[in-house]
Amino acid sequence: MAEFGLELDDEQKAVRDWVHGFAADVMRPAAAEWDEREEFPWPVVQEAAKIGLYSLDFYAKQFFDPTGLGIPVAIEELFWGDAGLGLAITGTGLAAVGVLTNGTDEQIGTWIPQMYGTPDDVKVAAFCSSEPDAGSDVSAMRTRAVYDEAKDEWVLNGTKTWATNGGIANVHVVVAVVEPGLGARGHASFIIPPGTAGLSQGQKFKKHGIRASHTAEVVLDAVRVPGHCLLGGKEKLDERLARAREGKRKGADRGGNAAMATFEASRPAVGAQAVGIARAAYETALDYAKTRVQFGRPIIDNQGVAFQLADMRTRIDAARLLVWRASWMAAAGKRFTSAEGSMSKLFAGETAKAVTAQAMQILGGNGYTREYPVERMHRDAAIYTIFEGTSEIQRLVIARAVSGVQVR
Repeated sequence: MAEFGLELDDEQKAVRDWVHGFAADVMRPAAAEWDEREEFPWPVVQEAAKIGLYSLDFYAKQFFDPTGLGIPVAIEELFWGDAGLGLAITGTGLAAVGVLTNGTDEQIGTWIPQMYGTPDDVKVAAFCSSEPDAGSDVSAMRTRAVYDEAKDEWVLNGTKTWATNGGIANVHVVVAVVEPGLGARGHASFIIPPGTAGLSQGQKFKKHGIRASHTAEVVLDAVRVPGHCLLGGKEKLDERLARAREGKRKGADRGGNAAMATFEASRPAVGAQAVGIARAAYETALDYAKTRVQFGRPIIDNQGVAFQLADMRTRIDAARLLVWRASWMAAAGKRFTSAEGSMSKLFAGETAKAVTAQAMQILGGNGYTREYPVERMHRDAAIYTIFEGTSEIQRLVIARAVSGVQVR
């Protein structure tokens, strides 16, 4: 178990500086263009792949950093560069985490490399959980997976929504209901291999922010996948379903859920994204306040501005500490007994939204225009109190964890 510390080692600092250089030199100059185009930025992802930043090797190395800080440090720098481009580069990671969390060693080795492709042939992956009538309420999921024992195949039907990289992905990871009577405990995750018949892209969403990231519906119409595409395998699923049935008979509330296991593992990383956006907005506002002269002096000389910046910096540092704590706990194998993962995502998301709004206020009229990046940062930050568990859902998870009461 790695000891917890707040000082990055030399290797972590080198990675941070390397990613920061890419964010400053490649992402920031391209950010406004791809935001306006609202298209997936394949050229930017390709540049990241060429230097090894968009690759399985890079993320695996950061993921297995014994301190747990490799992923949040790298992600903060990417999202300091730009959130839309950052999500285009990191969006595959959610599907990869889905396989890491629920898959066998063979499945991990087979499918995750196909999610990234190669520098000469870049691929992306999509994790598909939310549905038109089942977002935060995963128990309302309707996408069904039925086992065809004669052919050892699973048949999937349904519609997924809000899928990052949905429809353009090489590999889709889909959460589906296998036993409706068990609610959220009757779910399982499936790999949909490249080119599988019956999977198609539905509508692509035009979004308020993170516009360079592709978000779309995924339609599953009698999609057939081999039995080995069930993450974890059928034996493990059957055992889990049997435990869930027994728990239901006894009135117990236990058993896992495929989607929630993935989201819980990814929440500190999402918090790191929000920290990166907030830090970028804060730095822009700080630089502006030092150079913007009104009434014969820089506006930072005024307490009304300086105190806002002090509050912004304090919240950002606090959010980063919560993200780092949760990331270290996950790497050290410590359970989130007080929903520390949800705490980090909740506070960081709320911080990004608040800090970007304060940055716009400090820039005044300029902050409201697209001449300055804080307008885009403010739009990007809005999603962090909504996706991968709304702020209200995070509070619910935390309240249940700390009280032991099934708060509703």
